[in-house]
Amino acid sequence: MREQIIGHGTWYDKMAVEILERERKLDRSLDLIRTEMGITASGFPHVGSLGDAARSFAVTLALRNQGYNSKMIAFSDDKDGLRKVPAGIPPSLKKYLGFPVSSIPDPYKCHESYGRHMSSLLLEALDKCGIDYQFMTGSEAYRNGLFNKEIETILLHAKRVGEIIREEVGQEKFIEALPYFAVCSNCGRIYTTKVYEFLPKENKLLYSCEGMEIKGQWMEGCGHKDEADYTKGEGKLSWKAGEFAARWKVLDIRFEPYGKDIADSVRVNDRICQEILAYAPPIHAKYELFLDISGKRFSKSAGRIFSPQLWLRYGSPQSLLLLMLKRFVGARSLSVTDIPQYMNELNELEDIHFGRKTISDEKERAKLSGLYKYCWVLKPPAKPNIHVPYNLLTYLAKVAPKDSEIDFIKEKLEAYGYKIERDSKDLERRIEYALNWAQDYPEIKETTTRLNTKETTALKEFIQTLEIEERENQLQGAIFNIARKHEVQPSRFFQILYTILLGVPQGPRLGPYIIAMERRNVIKALKRAIKKKENPPFKIEP
Repeated sequence: MREQIIGHGTWYDKMAVEILERERKLDRSLDLIRTEMGITASGFPHVGSLGDAARSFAVTLALRNQGYNSKMIAFSDDKDGLRKVPAGIPPSLKKYLGFPVSSIPDPYKCHESYGRHMSSLLLEALDKCGIDYQFMTGSEAYRNGLFNKEIETILLHAKRVGEIIREEVGQEKFIEALPYFAVCSNCGRIYTTKVYEFLPKENKLLYSCEGMEIKGQWMEGCGHKDEADYTKGEGKLSWKAGEFAARWKVLDIRFEPYGKDIADSVRVNDRICQEILAYAPPIHAKYELFLDISGKRFSKSAGRIFSPQLWLRYGSPQSLLLLMLKRFVGARSLSVTDIPQYMNELNELEDIHFGRKTISDEKERAKLSGLYKYCWVLKPPAKPNIHVPYNLLTYLAKVAPKDSEIDFIKEKLEAYGYKIERDSKDLERRIEYALNWAQDYPEIKETTTRLNTKETTALKEFIQTLEIEERENQLQGAIFNIARKHEVQPSRFFQILYTILLGVPQGPRLGPYIIAMERRNVIKALKRAIKKKENPPFKIEP
């Protein structure tokens, strides 16, 4: 019996069905199903920051595809305090450590606050990716009293909240302190205050500005004692001790993905939501984090940033969404040099979607075609675009004469046999990406290919030749000689080199190409190809 394909055949379609089934069992309204993603407003967003939005919005799209009204909330945590001045930010902001980021001036003087500036960078990337959202900020939500009822409930049950936190993560901080941070009316900081009494009839909390350890350093409080009115937004819930839960209930959130780094907080808030606020928390999906090339997590504060804006300088919005939607499981190392791979994989998905590449397994074909559609936010083009390997475009970009680059590249592509449309906006965008790459990066992103023993040996000898030979004609001739020496057909050896270096079995003369791309870069790419050797199958997970 053939298994039924749900929606577009992806994990996101299956999740939409799971959400609908759960909501029916809970007997909750299906008139509007909200999903959520969080925006950290304390520093520059990195590509991982876009993951929440991409995955949550894909589920939103899948729900809409099932015939239901769904909306994604993009919630900016701009009521949070600044814990560290991120690398790249003027050090003068150090005087604002501990202040809510919504009350810190924008050092770039283009937004009303530091927090709004940082939020806007991620929203800009969402807009370019075609992600539809309703933007909300913590500062406005608290100021407008959106969470008042939930704050009161959590504070009245603060002892139980503290017990839940201790049971789940072993932390006893909220056994004594109330789970609320007041903004000090004297110094303006939020994390240095300790709330020690709740006056429910007056909507007030009594606090003292005592200080707090932040990022391993003690931040001294000013010693001021006062009262805060939570109905006027004079503080916020601790995000670990109930803020997520309050948001989920008030905004009626049914789905929210999260990174493994906040798994403990999500688990605690699930229980607070269920046991204290009497609201079934949303379905979650935990995803792994992106790592930089050294294997460390991207960090806004440490300056390890790979921003969405950087990706979009060299790759399309659809390739960035492919990075996010391709899979959940497994941490992935990521660098700018991975962008060509995702651009080429998107081409492969497009070929599958339009039937240019055959996939015998119907379920697998539907899943890959569905993934392609979600990369286009379910608005794919009506016909396939011209596919030119990224490496070929970057080579042509590198050798193109100044001020006539686009026309030169189009002429060369036609000479290589590509049936391009001269007025294709898609091709021009791809050329722009390649021109940016050629300007900023010399590195070649090799394509792996299968090699037998003789081919591997021939490739190693060619690398040795590259290390001493600088003349393009001599290099061109060496390819023939080395191939014959190792009983490899010259045409096959050229095909191997073109595939590794350009991603296609043929292309420009290799001698001039090697000189233009610089021998050391070609050597590195060939060595990496030998090391990998086996070409892994194209595979899409979750």
